Amino acid sequence: MSGALLELRKVSKHFGGLDVISGLDLEVHDHEIVSVIGPNGAGKTTLFNVITGVYRPEHGDILLDGESIVGLAPHVIAKRGVARTFQTLRLFLNMTVKENVMAAAYAHTRSGVLQSILRTPAQRREEKEIHLLAEQRLAFFGDRLMGYRWNQPAYSLSYANRRRLEIARATALKPRILLLDEPAAGMNPAETHEITELIGKLRDDGGHTILVIEHDMHVVEGISDRVVALDHGEKIAEGSFHEVATSPRVVEAYLGLQARAEAEAEAD
Repeated sequence: MSGALLELRKVSKHFGGLDVISGLDLEVHDHEIVSVIGPNGAGKTTLFNVITGVYRPEHGDILLDGESIVGLAPHVIAKRGVARTFQTLRLFLNMTVKENVMAAAYAHTRSGVLQSILRTPAQRREEKEIHLLAEQRLAFFGDRLMGYRWNQPAYSLSYANRRRLEIARATALKPRILLLDEPAAGMNPAETHEITELIGKLRDDGGHTILVIEHDMHVVEGISDRVVALDHGEKIAEGSFHEVATSPRVVEAYLGLQARAEAEAEAD
Protein backbone atom coordinates (compact mmCIF):
# COMPACT_ATOMS: atom_id res chain seq x y z
CA MET A 1 0.00 0.00 0.00
CA SER A 2 1.44 3.35 -1.05
CA GLY A 3 -0.84 5.49 1.13
CA ALA A 4 -1.89 7.50 -1.93
CA LEU A 5 -5.43 8.83 -2.11
CA LEU A 6 -5.48 8.19 -5.88
CA GLU A 7 -3.16 5.69 -7.51
CA LEU A 8 -2.81 4.54 -11.10
CA ARG A 9 -0.87 1.32 -11.62
CA LYS A 10 0.42 0.55 -15.13
CA VAL A 11 -2.72 2.01 -16.72
CA SER A 12 -3.01 1.74 -20.49
CA LYS A 13 -5.71 2.91 -22.88
CA HIS A 14 -5.75 2.66 -26.64
CA PHE A 15 -8.14 3.48 -29.45
CA GLY A 16 -7.66 1.08 -32.32
CA GLY A 17 -3.93 0.89 -32.89
CA LEU A 18 -3.20 4.20 -31.12
CA ASP A 19 -1.80 4.03 -27.60
CA VAL A 20 -3.19 7.10 -25.83
CA ILE A 21 -2.00 6.12 -22.34
CA SER A 22 0.76 3.56 -21.96
CA GLY A 23 1.76 1.87 -18.69
CA LEU A 24 1.13 4.98 -16.60
CA ASP A 25 1.96 5.04 -12.89
CA LEU A 26 0.66 8.05 -10.98
CA GLU A 27 0.01 8.89 -7.33
CA VAL A 28 -1.78 11.79 -5.69
CA HIS A 29 -1.59 12.08 -1.91
CA ASP A 30 -4.04 13.69 0.49
CA HIS A 31 -4.08 17.54 0.32
CA GLU A 32 -1.59 17.54 -2.55
CA ILE A 33 -1.79 19.49 -5.81
CA VAL A 34 -0.36 17.53 -8.73
CA SER A 35 -0.23 19.12 -12.18
CA VAL A 36 -0.23 17.11 -15.40
CA ILE A 37 1.41 18.82 -18.36
CA GLY A 38 2.24 17.82 -21.91
CA PRO A 39 1.78 18.93 -25.52
CA ASN A 40 -1.52 18.52 -27.34
CA GLY A 41 -2.25 14.84 -27.91
CA ALA A 42 -0.23 13.72 -24.89
CA GLY A 43 -3.23 11.91 -23.38
CA LYS A 44 -4.07 14.34 -20.58
CA THR A 45 -7.85 14.56 -21.01
CA THR A 46 -8.02 10.82 -21.73
CA LEU A 47 -6.33 10.35 -18.36
CA PHE A 48 -9.21 12.21 -16.67
CA ASN A 49 -11.75 10.21 -18.68
CA VAL A 50 -10.17 6.95 -17.55
CA ILE A 51 -10.10 8.01 -13.89
CA THR A 52 -13.75 9.12 -13.94
CA GLY A 53 -15.04 6.01 -15.71
CA VAL A 54 -15.86 7.52 -19.09
CA TYR A 55 -13.34 5.07 -20.57
CA ARG A 56 -12.23 1.75 -19.13
CA PRO A 57 -8.50 1.04 -19.34
CA GLU A 58 -7.35 -2.05 -21.23
CA HIS A 59 -4.65 -2.73 -18.65
CA GLY A 60 -3.76 -1.66 -15.13
CA ASP A 61 -5.70 -0.57 -12.08
CA ILE A 62 -6.95 2.68 -10.57
CA LEU A 63 -7.29 2.86 -6.80
CA LEU A 64 -9.18 5.44 -4.76
CA ASP A 65 -8.13 5.26 -1.14
CA GLY A 66 -6.88 1.72 -1.74
CA GLU A 67 -10.01 0.40 -3.50
CA SER A 68 -10.23 -0.25 -7.24
CA ILE A 69 -12.68 1.92 -9.20
CA VAL A 70 -12.02 0.36 -12.61
CA GLY A 71 -15.25 -0.73 -14.26
CA LEU A 72 -17.50 1.43 -12.10
CA ALA A 73 -19.98 3.75 -13.81
CA PRO A 74 -19.09 7.47 -13.85
CA HIS A 75 -21.90 8.39 -11.44
CA VAL A 76 -20.73 5.72 -8.98
CA ILE A 77 -17.15 7.03 -9.15
CA ALA A 78 -18.48 10.55 -8.55
CA LYS A 79 -20.33 9.32 -5.45
CA ARG A 80 -17.12 7.63 -4.28
CA GLY A 81 -15.54 11.09 -4.25
CA VAL A 82 -14.06 11.95 -7.67
CA ALA A 83 -15.33 15.25 -9.11
CA ARG A 84 -14.12 17.01 -12.23
CA THR A 85 -14.42 20.05 -14.41
CA PHE A 86 -14.07 20.04 -18.18
CA GLN A 87 -11.84 21.71 -20.74
CA THR A 88 -15.01 22.89 -22.48
CA LEU A 89 -17.47 24.40 -20.01
CA ARG A 90 -20.50 22.20 -19.30
CA LEU A 91 -22.84 24.30 -17.22
CA PHE A 92 -26.64 24.28 -17.25
CA LEU A 93 -26.78 27.71 -18.87
CA ASN A 94 -30.53 28.29 -18.46
CA MET A 95 -30.49 27.36 -14.80
CA THR A 96 -29.53 29.87 -12.14
CA VAL A 97 -26.10 30.03 -10.58
CA LYS A 98 -27.40 28.50 -7.35
CA GLU A 99 -29.38 25.81 -9.16
CA ASN A 100 -26.23 24.70 -10.99
CA VAL A 101 -24.51 23.99 -7.68
CA MET A 102 -27.63 22.41 -6.17
CA ALA A 103 -27.82 20.00 -9.12
CA ALA A 104 -24.53 18.42 -8.01
CA ALA A 105 -25.57 18.32 -4.35
CA TYR A 106 -28.59 16.15 -5.18
CA ALA A 107 -26.16 13.27 -5.74
CA HIS A 108 -26.02 12.84 -1.97
CA THR A 109 -29.77 12.85 -1.29
CA ARG A 110 -31.67 9.78 -0.14
CA SER A 111 -35.27 10.81 -0.82
CA GLY A 112 -36.93 9.17 -3.80
CA VAL A 113 -39.60 10.33 -6.23
CA LEU A 114 -42.49 9.45 -3.90
CA GLN A 115 -40.98 11.37 -0.96
CA SER A 116 -40.41 14.37 -3.22
CA ILE A 117 -44.03 14.30 -4.44
CA LEU A 118 -45.41 13.98 -0.90
CA ARG A 119 -42.93 16.54 0.47
CA THR A 120 -42.18 14.40 3.51
CA PRO A 121 -40.36 15.98 6.50
CA ALA A 122 -37.16 14.10 5.59
CA GLN A 123 -37.31 15.38 2.01
CA ARG A 124 -37.85 18.97 3.19
CA ARG A 125 -34.85 18.70 5.52
CA GLU A 126 -32.70 17.46 2.67
CA GLU A 127 -33.88 20.31 0.47
CA LYS A 128 -32.85 22.85 3.11
CA GLU A 129 -29.47 21.14 3.45
CA ILE A 130 -28.93 21.35 -0.31
CA HIS A 131 -29.76 25.06 -0.38
CA LEU A 132 -27.32 25.64 2.50
CA LEU A 133 -24.58 23.57 0.87
CA ALA A 134 -24.93 25.46 -2.43
CA GLU A 135 -24.74 28.80 -0.62
CA GLN A 136 -21.64 27.69 1.29
CA ARG A 137 -19.88 26.51 -1.85
CA LEU A 138 -20.68 29.76 -3.68
CA ALA A 139 -19.59 31.85 -0.69
CA PHE A 140 -16.13 30.28 -0.98
CA PHE A 141 -15.68 32.23 -4.23
CA GLY A 142 -16.37 35.60 -2.60
CA ASP A 143 -18.19 38.41 -4.39
CA ARG A 144 -17.72 36.77 -7.79
CA LEU A 145 -20.61 34.35 -7.22
CA MET A 146 -22.47 35.86 -4.29
CA GLY A 147 -25.61 37.88 -3.60
CA TYR A 148 -27.76 38.78 -6.57
CA ARG A 149 -25.77 36.43 -8.81
CA TRP A 150 -27.39 33.39 -7.15
CA ASN A 151 -30.62 33.99 -9.06
CA GLN A 152 -29.01 34.96 -12.36
CA PRO A 153 -28.97 32.42 -15.19
CA ALA A 154 -25.54 30.93 -15.73
CA TYR A 155 -25.40 32.27 -19.30
CA SER A 156 -25.29 35.83 -17.91
CA LEU A 157 -21.95 35.25 -16.18
CA SER A 158 -18.62 36.29 -17.63
CA TYR A 159 -16.38 33.52 -18.95
CA ALA A 160 -14.13 33.62 -15.87
CA ASN A 161 -17.12 33.42 -13.52
CA ARG A 162 -18.51 30.48 -15.48
CA ARG A 163 -15.21 28.72 -14.82
CA ARG A 164 -15.59 29.51 -11.12
CA LEU A 165 -19.17 28.24 -11.14
CA GLU A 166 -18.12 24.94 -12.69
CA ILE A 167 -15.53 24.49 -9.94
CA ALA A 168 -18.11 25.43 -7.29
CA ARG A 169 -20.48 22.82 -8.71
CA ALA A 170 -17.75 20.18 -8.57
CA THR A 171 -17.00 20.95 -4.91
CA ALA A 172 -20.71 20.45 -4.08
CA LEU A 173 -20.14 16.73 -4.68
CA LYS A 174 -17.96 16.79 -1.52
CA PRO A 175 -15.13 15.14 -3.46
CA ARG A 176 -12.20 13.25 -2.03
CA ILE A 177 -10.22 14.45 -5.05
CA LEU A 178 -10.93 17.28 -7.48
CA LEU A 179 -9.88 16.99 -11.14
CA LEU A 180 -9.53 20.33 -12.92
CA ASP A 181 -9.12 20.24 -16.71
CA GLU A 182 -7.37 23.43 -17.88
CA PRO A 183 -9.07 25.80 -15.41
CA ALA A 184 -7.15 28.84 -16.74
CA ALA A 185 -7.91 28.18 -20.42
CA GLY A 186 -9.10 31.29 -22.28
CA MET A 187 -8.42 33.70 -19.42
CA ASN A 188 -6.51 36.98 -19.55
CA PRO A 189 -3.43 37.48 -17.32
CA ALA A 190 -5.39 39.04 -14.45
CA GLU A 191 -7.97 36.25 -14.50
CA THR A 192 -5.21 33.65 -14.73
CA HIS A 193 -3.58 35.10 -11.61
CA GLU A 194 -6.90 34.93 -9.77
CA ILE A 195 -7.55 31.31 -10.77
CA THR A 196 -4.03 30.40 -9.61
CA GLU A 197 -4.77 31.88 -6.19
CA LEU A 198 -8.16 30.14 -6.16
CA ILE A 199 -6.65 26.69 -6.76
CA GLY A 200 -4.25 27.22 -3.87
CA LYS A 201 -7.15 28.35 -1.69
CA LEU A 202 -9.15 25.25 -2.62
CA ARG A 203 -6.36 23.15 -1.12
CA ASP A 204 -5.30 25.37 1.79
CA ASP A 205 -8.71 26.61 2.96
CA GLY A 206 -11.10 24.15 1.33
CA GLY A 207 -9.08 21.04 2.20
CA HIS A 208 -9.27 19.63 -1.32
CA THR A 209 -6.82 17.26 -2.98
CA ILE A 210 -6.36 18.35 -6.59
CA LEU A 211 -5.15 16.82 -9.84
CA VAL A 212 -4.99 19.51 -12.52
CA ILE A 213 -4.27 19.61 -16.24
CA GLU A 214 -2.86 22.96 -17.28
CA HIS A 215 -0.94 24.44 -20.22
CA ASP A 216 -0.08 27.77 -18.59
CA MET A 217 3.31 27.23 -16.96
CA HIS A 218 2.87 30.25 -14.68
CA VAL A 219 -0.17 28.54 -13.17
CA VAL A 220 1.65 25.21 -12.91
CA GLU A 221 4.62 26.83 -11.20
CA GLY A 222 2.40 28.71 -8.78
CA ILE A 223 0.26 25.81 -7.53
CA SER A 224 2.08 22.52 -7.88
CA ASP A 225 3.52 20.28 -5.19
CA ARG A 226 4.54 17.92 -7.98
CA VAL A 227 4.40 18.00 -11.77
CA VAL A 228 3.96 15.01 -14.08
CA ALA A 229 4.79 15.42 -17.78
CA LEU A 230 3.19 13.19 -20.40
CA ASP A 231 4.06 12.69 -24.05
CA HIS A 232 2.13 10.29 -26.29
CA GLY A 233 0.59 8.74 -23.18
CA GLU A 234 3.89 8.00 -21.43
CA LYS A 235 5.25 9.68 -18.32
CA ILE A 236 8.50 11.34 -19.34
CA ALA A 237 9.23 13.32 -16.18
CA GLU A 238 8.03 13.78 -12.62
CA GLY A 239 9.18 16.03 -9.78
CA SER A 240 9.20 19.67 -8.80
CA PHE A 241 8.26 22.30 -11.37
CA HIS A 242 11.92 23.23 -11.92
CA GLU A 243 12.99 19.60 -12.33
CA VAL A 244 10.31 18.89 -14.90
CA ALA A 245 10.57 22.20 -16.77
CA THR A 246 14.30 21.70 -17.31
CA SER A 247 14.08 18.02 -18.22
CA PRO A 248 15.55 17.46 -21.72
CA ARG A 249 12.71 15.06 -22.56
CA VAL A 250 10.11 17.67 -21.64
CA VAL A 251 11.88 20.36 -23.66
CA GLU A 252 12.01 17.96 -26.61
CA ALA A 253 8.31 17.07 -26.29
CA TYR A 254 7.26 20.71 -26.33
CA LEU A 255 9.78 22.26 -28.69
CA GLY A 256 11.35 19.42 -30.68
CA LEU A 257 14.80 17.97 -31.13
CA GLN A 258 16.42 21.26 -32.15
CA ALA A 259 15.40 22.91 -28.89
CA ARG A 260 16.83 19.97 -26.96
CA ALA A 261 20.15 20.28 -28.79
CA GLU A 262 20.26 24.01 -28.06
CA ALA A 263 19.42 23.41 -24.38
CA GLU A 264 22.20 20.82 -24.09
CA ALA A 265 24.63 23.18 -25.79
CA GLU A 266 23.78 25.95 -23.33
CA ALA A 267 24.23 23.51 -20.43
CA ASP A 268 27.73 22.68 -21.69
